[in-house]
Amino acid sequence: MKPSHPYPLESLQHDPPYLHPDYVSTRTRAPREPLIVLPQALSELTGPVFGHSDFKESDADLTVQGAAQPIGERIVVHGRLVDDRGRAIPNSLIEIWQANSTGRYRHARDQHDAPLDPNFFGAGRCMTDAEGCYRFVTIRPGSYPWGNHPNAWRPAHIHFSLFGPCFLTRLVTQMYFPGDPLFPFDPIFHSVTDARARERMVAKFDLEATLPNRALGFRFDIVLRGPDETPLEEER
Repeated sequence: MKPSHPYPLESLQHDPPYLHPDYVSTRTRAPREPLIVLPQALSELTGPVFGHSDFKESDADLTVQGAAQPIGERIVVHGRLVDDRGRAIPNSLIEIWQANSTGRYRHARDQHDAPLDPNFFGAGRCMTDAEGCYRFVTIRPGSYPWGNHPNAWRPAHIHFSLFGPCFLTRLVTQMYFPGDPLFPFDPIFHSVTDARARERMVAKFDLEATLPNRALGFRFDIVLRGPDETPLEEER
């Protein structure tokens, strides 16, 4: 019999599981019974949808959304969204959200005593072009404590949300920065058990993407499906 999936099983096991005991909140959030798969109807595959008129070009530049420049190191984050064969995925909505340069989110539930930046809102979005390319200008986020275990700190990261043809086809992942000393201590990073897969969540410094005298550049390509897939978070 031929295998039911074109990729070896081991290549499909690098996404983080629902339950990762070292990531404490998954102990209560993870489902205790097998999931029930509900077939998608036509309306779930075709809508609600979005269009280019739903956002403006400045949505992709998180440094121009306030009344003045935000505080912190300015960076460019760019890359391509591709499938398992390297083919571009065009016209896909990508959203990001992140902490500010002091490691604090602009959110009521974030009570970390680091200062908020009145000129940084921490969210952006753009559409991939015909070649699957995307680009954001933002501020490098800071690390922050998160209470998972004694003296727990999260490595600096940016959350990515990827949409397919409609809002109901959504994938989520995190992008990290190279050489972060907190990697060995972060259970979310290590919930991806394959070391090679973890490296696919780490951006690469890209000198060509820098804005001279303004911002450093990082490249983060996202691969959907296959043995080189970027690890993606399960919907919780």
